[in-house]
Amino acid sequence: MRTRYYALVMGIFLIAFGILGFVPGLMAPPIADAPLRVGAGYGLLYALFPVNVLLNLVHLAFGVWGVVVWRSFGASRVFARTTAVVFAVLAVMGLLPVLRTTFGLMPLYGHDIWLHALIAIVSAYFGYAPIAAVETGTTARRP
Repeated sequence: MRTRYYALVMGIFLIAFGILGFVPGLMAPPIADAPLRVGAGYGLLYALFPVNVLLNLVHLAFGVWGVVVWRSFGASRVFARTTAVVFAVLAVMGLLPVLRTTFGLMPLYGHDIWLHALIAIVSAYFGYAPIAAVETGTTARRP
């Protein structure tokens, strides 16, 4: 049950974050030393998180996926596992200077690194923890 609600809550969070990235009033000017080939919507959301149209679409896609699968435990677990892997990769890419803009497509540096790492850690818990621990809050193993 907890994994299902995780998928719903994470889905809603990612949808909200993705939509807010399209609101010009919430964006600050981008950092000048990180040129992107896809400059549409490029800026700092809340003057903290670098985003552009492509990164907003990634957030929206994962958010919609989370909301769609929240009714099924198995699908929610697959969502959590995939989210953990993808967002961990995004966090690591943000740490590498050559990949911090995903070859000029999406900004992955700055505060995006810890946000993506946090999403990956929480997703890994719900995706890879033993079922009994995730669903009942105990550490007991299933028989």
